[in-house]
Amino acid sequence: MKISVPKPRRKGFTMLELVLAIMLLAMLMGMVFTTSHASLALGNTVVKTQNEEMLHQAFFELLSRRFSSLPGNTRFDLKYQEGTQILSDLTLQNVPLSFNWGGGERIAKAVQISTVRRSDGYLNIVLRYYENEILEGSTQAANEPASSSIDNKPFAEIVLLEDVNYFEWQVMDGRTMEWQYDWDIQGRLPLMLELKMAFGAQGQEIRQIFWLTPKQNPEVLMRQLGQSQPRQQPTP
Repeated sequence: MKISVPKPRRKGFTMLELVLAIMLLAMLMGMVFTTSHASLALGNTVVKTQNEEMLHQAFFELLSRRFSSLPGNTRFDLKYQEGTQILSDLTLQNVPLSFNWGGGERIAKAVQISTVRRSDGYLNIVLRYYENEILEGSTQAANEPASSSIDNKPFAEIVLLEDVNYFEWQVMDGRTMEWQYDWDIQGRLPLMLELKMAFGAQGQEIRQIFWLTPKQNPEVLMRQLGQSQPRQQPTP
C-alpha cells in the first residue's frame, strides 16, 4: 500500500499577485490624490470667491458712506475719456479728511477715484488724496499769487480694486432727470450715481446705485442768517 505524503503548502505571494497588488494600490492612491486635489482646489476657489465678494462689498460700503455724508458745499466733478474702455476721474472737494500717513497727520482737501489702465488691458481703481484744492475755480487757487504754483500731485494713493474689466459712472441731473457721463456744475450735486463694473474677462456685471441726499450749503445758510438778523439802531 502506497502512502501519499501531503505536499507542504506554499508560503508567500507569486510575482503576479505582487504586481496586481501594487497596481491596485497605485490606483487607490491616484484616486485619493485626485479627490483630495479637487477638494483642495474647490476649497481655494470658494475662499477666493468669498474674499473677493467681501472686498467688493467693502468697496461699495465705502462709497455709500462717503456719498451719504457729503456736506452741502461739496464740489463734485466727474470727467471721463472715451475709448475701448471708459476712463474717469471722480473728484470730491471741500470734504476735509484728517488721518495719519507716513508717520504724520495729514489733511486731504480733495479726494479722487480714478481708473488707471494697466499694460495687460485691465483697470486698477485708485483712491487719491490731495492736500490742496485741485478743481478749477477753487478759492485756494484764486487766492494764490500768479507767481506761485499749487502742487496738484496726490500725497497718497491706495489701489482699491484690481483686474477690473470696465468701470463706468453715470450721474443723474435732478432737474432734467437725465443720465450723463460727466458733471462739472458748481454749487449743485447730482441726484444719484450709477456704477457699472465687471472683473476679469468673463466677470458678471455688477450694478450699484448711490443716492445723494440734497443738503443745505452751510456757507449760504450762514449768509442768509446774517441777512435775516435785524440791524441795531444806533443809540442817540
